[in-house]
Amino acid sequence: MSKAINMLSILWLLKTGKRMTAKQLAEELEINIRTVYRYIDALCASGVPIISDAGHNGGYSLLHEFTKAPLFFDVDEQKALIHAASFASEAGYPFSEVLNGAVTKLKKYTNPEQLDYINRHLTGFDVIQPPANSALESLLQEIEVSVAECFTLLMEYQKGNESTPSSRSIDPYGLVYWKGNWYVIAYCHLRLEIRSFRVNRIVSITRTGDEFARPANFSARAFLINGLLPDSDQPEKLISIHIEGQAQALDDLCQHWLFGHALISRSKNHAHFKIDEQSINKYVPYFLLPYGKAITILEPLFLKERMVIVASELVNHYQDS
Repeated sequence: MSKAINMLSILWLLKTGKRMTAKQLAEELEINIRTVYRYIDALCASGVPIISDAGHNGGYSLLHEFTKAPLFFDVDEQKALIHAASFASEAGYPFSEVLNGAVTKLKKYTNPEQLDYINRHLTGFDVIQPPANSALESLLQEIEVSVAECFTLLMEYQKGNESTPSSRSIDPYGLVYWKGNWYVIAYCHLRLEIRSFRVNRIVSITRTGDEFARPANFSARAFLINGLLPDSDQPEKLISIHIEGQAQALDDLCQHWLFGHALISRSKNHAHFKIDEQSINKYVPYFLLPYGKAITILEPLFLKERMVIVASELVNHYQDS
């Protein structure tokens, strides 16, 4: 058996509450007694509270408060998990209370040296996200369970351009967190197709009692991102956008979720992108406007004309208000 399996086996044997000698452990696992000593040392180093009693009735046992088997994480893995918990909490992770409990447990069962290391690496490590909407917690919890257990849901959904919410049944395939918002990717029984729904527009949600089968190898992430990005399967429909400007402005632009995926080539003061016409008309001018005179659109001409229209509409809006 592997080292990890043997260490876990030792842990479970000790977890029965019996005191066992190294010889008894070696015989039970059919390994060398010196190997048992090494594994005991490794378990102790990872934070497992193993007590060693000498004498005629001595042996190894677990501290009685230690009722849950720990995971075999080294100190850097523990640090990474706690850092990741900071990201999840800031993103409005719907099981934050459970997550905080897990972090507390992780710290409780680590040894003093590891705890000091973790705390030092947490000092000055912060994550800033848009404020999470705590009112969504129960919705996200219900959706997450329904995704995992394949429960069909009935929801009241408020679209941005509708005055009253509409009822529709959905088969939730996945939850995606993107740019400060949660989306549920689901098969919509009303539209008879897979769609994405913003969770903060869901007024209420209940289980219908029906179940569904998720399509094999379906990726909610891929579905959402493919709906946002240019269609690479039809490159002939993509239009070249050439932009020159200050290197720092172009660096920032190339990190944008749309432009970063659409980048064809880049030099210090020039960037070439390929994006579909609909996105150029609908989104691109608003994404480029904040860069002001730090960038210049070389082509296409209709994008430059669209920028003039959008800027003029903005000027008129504030002149009339």
